[in-house]
Amino acid sequence: MKNYQQEFDASVNDREVFWKEKAANIDWYKFPEKIVSKDPKDFWRWYEGGSLNTAYLCLDYHVANGRAEQTALIYDSPVTKTQKKFTYRELQTQVAKFAGALRDLGVEKGDTVIIYMPMVPEAIVGMLACARLGAIHSVVFGGFAPHELALRIDDARPKVILSASCGIEFDKVIPYKPLLDRAIDEAFFKPKAAVILQRPMLAADLKEGHDYDWKEVAEKALPADCVPVEAWDPLYILYTSGTTGKPKGILRDNGGHAVAMKYSMEAVYNVKPGETFWAASDIGWAVGHSYIVYAPLIHGCTTIVFEGKPVRTPDPGTFWRVIAEHKVSVFFTAPTAIRAIKKEDSEGEFIKKYDLSNFRTLFLAGERCDVATLEWAKQHLNIPVIDHWWQTESGSPMLANMLGVEALPVKAGSPGKPVSGYDVRIMDEDGTELPAGKEGFVVIQMPLGPGAFPFLWHDDERFKESYLNTFRGYYLTGDGGYKDEDGYFYITGRIDDVINVAGHRLSTAEMEEILAGHLSVAECAVVGIADGLRGQRPVGLVVIKDNHPIEPEVLEAELVEKVREQIGAVAFFRNAIVVKRLPKTRSGKILRKIIRKIADSEPFAVPSTIDDPAILDEIKESFELRRIGVAFEVQS
Repeated sequence: MKNYQQEFDASVNDREVFWKEKAANIDWYKFPEKIVSKDPKDFWRWYEGGSLNTAYLCLDYHVANGRAEQTALIYDSPVTKTQKKFTYRELQTQVAKFAGALRDLGVEKGDTVIIYMPMVPEAIVGMLACARLGAIHSVVFGGFAPHELALRIDDARPKVILSASCGIEFDKVIPYKPLLDRAIDEAFFKPKAAVILQRPMLAADLKEGHDYDWKEVAEKALPADCVPVEAWDPLYILYTSGTTGKPKGILRDNGGHAVAMKYSMEAVYNVKPGETFWAASDIGWAVGHSYIVYAPLIHGCTTIVFEGKPVRTPDPGTFWRVIAEHKVSVFFTAPTAIRAIKKEDSEGEFIKKYDLSNFRTLFLAGERCDVATLEWAKQHLNIPVIDHWWQTESGSPMLANMLGVEALPVKAGSPGKPVSGYDVRIMDEDGTELPAGKEGFVVIQMPLGPGAFPFLWHDDERFKESYLNTFRGYYLTGDGGYKDEDGYFYITGRIDDVINVAGHRLSTAEMEEILAGHLSVAECAVVGIADGLRGQRPVGLVVIKDNHPIEPEVLEAELVEKVREQIGAVAFFRNAIVVKRLPKTRSGKILRKIIRKIADSEPFAVPSTIDDPAILDEIKESFELRRIGVAFEVQS
């Protein structure tokens, strides 16, 4: 057995041998001719000449090799009070039939299909059916605004759209079909057809000649076989926010992705085939693609599709119920989900209600994990809690504690050391690598590991400008951070989260860490707002735990003193505003930039990914009540 350092060194210093060995762990139709090379556009690519099919790896391979009757997928929906289980054989049958239905609608290898659906098994069937045909799927989070969906339709140009009659948010039914119709009306490109899953709580009106009933087309279709594709052929497009307002289409290819998915399940998550792995995410995000659908199924695990929230469906014990009932071994969620649970159950009383004897590791990612949240989870669950870091662009972890290789000591506040294939560095603005303890830009030497995006969908110039041109030969992550003397990395936030207070460069993430450590704080955000004298100054927004009531002015005074003690007077931290909730995306990321724009009276577009736009009015009102922000700075 190699230790961590040997494993990592081999992955970046002897790439050809290392990644050829990992490629041998999946079943190729034709093994690659080259392991890593450059394509005609001078972009790095993995496994040239290889031929495979991702849906085959997820299903057919296991049916043929002893897992046909093992549960592949569990659907657990507290919002509809239903559960369903599908064996590998049953899921293969459904996927093959639905692939046949897509084929009947004209979908072929290389075509695109948009999937605009809630968290139901059919959404995963749709993804795998596309992969089976060699078609490219693009999942758009169910319920996205019509304009944002229209932008994605015009960019992806789908032959068919897969959708559902509705989604469910807590106890509210959200009709999807009117949103889809408006998006198609707005889009310049018109899809040939839409296939609609009719859900029992709301039926959608179907347009004759364009809309098809999911159940009807699947029942009458003949099963489709797996279509061999090249390793470089696209598997999916996943759109992520762009600074220009136009979403960036992150492209994922088939070969490197399959190898990375298989490897990460073993090396990072330390999961064995046959075990139950649960990622509490949504298929609209990269986590859902990688760790609800592809990685667990390629690895031969049981995966869970969860339709619900960590709280209020029906209580803060929902996650622990799912883990207990389905004997989950490894669980992956976002820190914001744990904070939501902690807010409503700070003493962990709901955890005690369930038998979690099968549950051995909790992984957290999706945003920076504050020490208080990690320590709370560790204390109440009494198992290892592992922070790790990755991006939509990477598709799998880039910093982690690789438990399947060597379980290193956990350092609270650090997502760990570089994962195999990712040579992470810290650089200053001039491209000089910085020593331990110095904060700078987090960059990664090219090539990125297998599974990372090779480029953007139909936008090579934007790919180079966004990621490659700042530091030649390195990928710019957009995050700031530093590493310590032991080689552990610390992500301090997006580069624009560093603020300049009277010439002092200060990390808002560090201040958040201090605020989050207060006994009464459930979650918080710190942003830098405009200040006529100092350029910028930090302001905190805090949410109080339900069972830790404290007067807002008392809490503010205590937090101001804590920041002064730990950072100093140079931070000029004077305000901690108590709010009922923080504005977030549906994946749990706090919209710090929007908060800053509200305070600075700057115009902003309401993001399509926002969980509840009404929160923005609450935040604005909070600033106005406290007379904090540009308007009041100018008056004073």
